[in-house]
Amino acid sequence: MGLVTKTQSPLIGVDISSTAVKLLQLARTGDRYRVEHYAVEPLPPNAVVEKNIVEVEAVGEAIRRAVSRSGSRTKFAAAAVSGSSVITKSIPMPSDLDEDEMESQIELEAVNYIPYPIEEVNLDFEVIGPMPGNAEMVQVLLAASRSENVEARASALEVGGLVAKVIDVEAFAIENAYALMAGSINVPNNGLVALVDVGATMTTLNVLRGGRSIYTRENVFGGKQLTDEVMRRYSLSYEEAGLAKRQGGLPESYEIEVLDPFKEAMVQQVSRLLQFFYAGSEFNRVDHVVLAGGCASIPGIAAMVEEQLGVATTVANPLAQMTLGPRVQAHALAQDAPALLIACGLALRSFD
Repeated sequence: MGLVTKTQSPLIGVDISSTAVKLLQLARTGDRYRVEHYAVEPLPPNAVVEKNIVEVEAVGEAIRRAVSRSGSRTKFAAAAVSGSSVITKSIPMPSDLDEDEMESQIELEAVNYIPYPIEEVNLDFEVIGPMPGNAEMVQVLLAASRSENVEARASALEVGGLVAKVIDVEAFAIENAYALMAGSINVPNNGLVALVDVGATMTTLNVLRGGRSIYTRENVFGGKQLTDEVMRRYSLSYEEAGLAKRQGGLPESYEIEVLDPFKEAMVQQVSRLLQFFYAGSEFNRVDHVVLAGGCASIPGIAAMVEEQLGVATTVANPLAQMTLGPRVQAHALAQDAPALLIACGLALRSFD
């Protein structure tokens, strides 16, 4: 199975993160989208570690529960492999090759870019367009991932009662979802947008230029640190702490003693990731920061990032312009929207 295959049947986007399975299914009428089904289902601790599936059965069971709660009848799914387990490279190819010739040529070329034996990887490619300044060559985007990463996701979906139709790359799914928000983000034509996804254990920076990802980097930092601190300080279980974080009910000291220091740490992480980007590129500023992931829902965090970095900052909501199907609760969806970026990008693969 390729990494980026075309499809026509409706797909359910399944984002498998380290603490939850996020599921989203969209419908489209004209150029308007509708959220038909969605669910977020927590995963048992350590079922997924740094985006690698450790316990396929446990993840599959969570997918099954999420599908059942969402009410979706769709059997086909799109999932994604993540940054560190994926190699993407843009390579030049002669423009007069047909698809089969190009495929054989790319398999020969791929050996130069992939540090694993070629029989252990899943490869896919997509022609992006002509090479600037050379009409006889085209730019081809090569995507490769260890087969075990692709197979673990396909197996977990199967346990959950779904068939993997598409295994995408997280960075591409993010580009897809970002395209829905691009109109509402005011940046110059070739401006840079830093999309920072702060999940439970990993924070990922994707820098987009003209809607395409030009840089990506991951750091180990996330909302689990806040959950752990809540557990420790208020003697709660992991589940209770997660719930209290979302629904409130913690002592008054929580904001000042626990939440504020975490927000400070989060701003520092965003700043540090951007410093890495500036150090390794010709750029020294971005035009806009978009915060995504569960931690982006923390009240006031966007204003804090904007104030400390001096860059306009918004919270991601790829679903803002969509209508909602009868089974979808608007309030719950609004709270989860910043964490549904990858699931949304995957669900959009239905309309390729």
